[in-house]
Amino acid sequence: MRVIAGDLKGRQLKAVPGKSTRPTTDKVKEAVFQIIGPFFQEGLCLDLFAGSGSLGIEAISRGMEKCVFVDKHPKAIHTIHQNLKSFKIEQKAEVFRADAHRALHAAAKRGLQFELIFLDPPYGKVDYMKFLDSIVALKLLHPNGIIYCEHDSSENLPEEHDNFVLIKQDNYGGTIGITIYKKN
Repeated sequence: MRVIAGDLKGRQLKAVPGKSTRPTTDKVKEAVFQIIGPFFQEGLCLDLFAGSGSLGIEAISRGMEKCVFVDKHPKAIHTIHQNLKSFKIEQKAEVFRADAHRALHAAAKRGLQFELIFLDPPYGKVDYMKFLDSIVALKLLHPNGIIYCEHDSSENLPEEHDNFVLIKQDNYGGTIGITIYKKN
């Protein structure tokens, strides 16, 4: 696992020990960032179900000003802190050990709006529509914001949503599905 492009290009990321997380492959990460924008000028990003922090760190490397990392597992939180420290980007990050729904409500209370939100939960364990609806209700997505959803290829996320436009829906390697939405 490595950073694909930007200021931190080529740097190796530590993975979360054990089998509780499933890292996004370099191939998928590269394809995703080609779709959502190879480089960013600025902005705030949310890496929900962050695992090692790979997606959020990639976004920082490509120009996001700051990323909020959320995971409920202690080993994941420890790994995120290790990766941020080894890359010397702690000042560009906030890390929270929390349930994803509680984290969304906490971000809303702070008045945060994100240009980019990564939803990469354990496959088959969450209701993506519930998360999308919460993001809308809590006004967490910037007017031009993007939401990236990674899921098992057997899960079908909707092509239509009242508040989002589908940018891309595809499968990688037969098992990984991605769905990318932009705010309507």
